[in-house]
Amino acid sequence: MRVSTSWMAQQSVSSMLDGQASLSDLQNRISSGKRINQPSDDPVGAARALELGHMDADVAQYQRNITSANARLGLEDQALSTTSDALTRVRTLVLQGINGTQTDQTRADIAAELSQIRTQLMGLANGKDGNGDYLFAGNRTGGQPFSAQGGAVVYNGDDGQRMVAAGPGMQVATGDPGSAVFMNIPTGNGTFQVSSGAGNTGTAVAGTISVADRTQWDDGNYTIAFTSATAYEVRDASNNVVSSGTYADDGNAVVAFRGVQVGISGTPAAGDSFSVGPSGEQDIFSTLDNIIGALKTTGGGPAMKNALNAQFSNLDQAIDTVTQTRAAIGGRMNALDQQQSLNGDLSLQYQGALSDVQDLDYYDAISKLNLQNTALQAAQMTYTKVQGSTLFDYLK
Repeated sequence: MRVSTSWMAQQSVSSMLDGQASLSDLQNRISSGKRINQPSDDPVGAARALELGHMDADVAQYQRNITSANARLGLEDQALSTTSDALTRVRTLVLQGINGTQTDQTRADIAAELSQIRTQLMGLANGKDGNGDYLFAGNRTGGQPFSAQGGAVVYNGDDGQRMVAAGPGMQVATGDPGSAVFMNIPTGNGTFQVSSGAGNTGTAVAGTISVADRTQWDDGNYTIAFTSATAYEVRDASNNVVSSGTYADDGNAVVAFRGVQVGISGTPAAGDSFSVGPSGEQDIFSTLDNIIGALKTTGGGPAMKNALNAQFSNLDQAIDTVTQTRAAIGGRMNALDQQQSLNGDLSLQYQGALSDVQDLDYYDAISKLNLQNTALQAAQMTYTKVQGSTLFDYLK
């Protein structure tokens, strides 16, 4: 085989170019700190690094969602905390107003304060979050959820809940619709409610209501009718007598039937009655309006007390609803905090796995760099020798 001088020179040049390319590649890797700078460096590793990068990016988005959700839930809880304080103040004022020592003027003063509290509750119900979205509008966060129409409060939002992804397969509500918090409040004790007859002339007042046996209550409509000051009958919607008994105003009188109990005090007149029926729904603002209206009754009396007692039960239901909503918010925030911690651990795992796949081993890379640099210098020296060699050097 004939080996020419030009072939030897070409081989030397190729060796130097390969060495320079390898040296440049090592320098790029050391500079970037990455073993894989392009898919061709390691196709399998590049695919795995891309997958891990996407997984870590998903976790980062979950963390941002959790931060946003916690902020929104915190604002909702703050609004409901103020609402709870306001309703507790209403409860105190109702107890003051029902006291027999009050006059028309003092009850009017209490009603005036309650009107201010109603305005405050309206503002809280129309509260916004940090992005300008309404807290209690359901999914219709761009429009004001509560408005006054004809003296009543109307809910303009929907019953939906905004959800965010806090982790793989984990959706958490970031709010509660105003319909559930302020509007659809159970009346009475949540099972049944009591109201006095409009034509009552005695001083009988319905007080504490309770359920002794829920299995016996059939959600029917009944009337407690006094046939005299000391006797009563309980009639169903068809006017059939289902129970009867004697009544004595001893401070502990209770009318019991169908698993429910109604406490009554005062002296009834023959023909006086109380209606007993299943609980319905009433919004917080109507409850306040009814309380204010009752307190403005001239002279007070049994009619006012019966009206206030009925609304007092509705008020307690509103307070319970707000309390339960706050408890649910606290549960969601706890779940978000736990998921945030878990996401942090997952992110560390993904980043560690990604580092193992694509990060450079500097010790190995620098060793190879030194070796490659020595090889390149050798190739350059070889080329110098070959390039300067001719047949005439041996004929001298």
